Amino acid sequence: MQRTTITLDDDLAAELDAYLDQTGAQSRSEAIRDLLRRALAARPGAPEAAECFGTVSYVVDPSVRSLATRLPQGRLDRHDQTVAALSVPLDHRHALEVAVMRGRVAEVRAYAEALFLERGVLHGTLGLIPVAEDEHHHHVHEGGGNHAHSHLRVLASF
Repeated sequence: MQRTTITLDDDLAAELDAYLDQTGAQSRSEAIRDLLRRALAARPGAPEAAECFGTVSYVVDPSVRSLATRLPQGRLDRHDQTVAALSVPLDHRHALEVAVMRGRVAEVRAYAEALFLERGVLHGTLGLIPVAEDEHHHHVHEGGGNHAHSHLRVLASF
């Protein structure tokens, strides 16, 4: 780990301390690391070919132009990228939906941006989590069988 010294004016230090109280961070260093990771992951310069998980969250009015049918179909069309989906009713007309997608940054971002342009979709946000796939390896089981697989590793930034 590397040590970096920064100087904050009093107002910014007070905002950072308020962030500590709100989030439960144990120190200013922990809070700054968290904020820095979020800022780096959200920047538009993430390499388009990099692997990631994306959390796509948005509010939807399913009564608008058959969105209740088209949105799930959009995830089914990307069944190889869709990890999970959740819908939470907010009121008589709106639902908060969250889709967890996996793939290259360009693919996940294109899905989210197209979704956010749909009439009846509000408050769209995309969070990108950079990942890398570790090498494939084999496990040998007691019965003599074996299988090969790899593991994902979460990266600090793109």
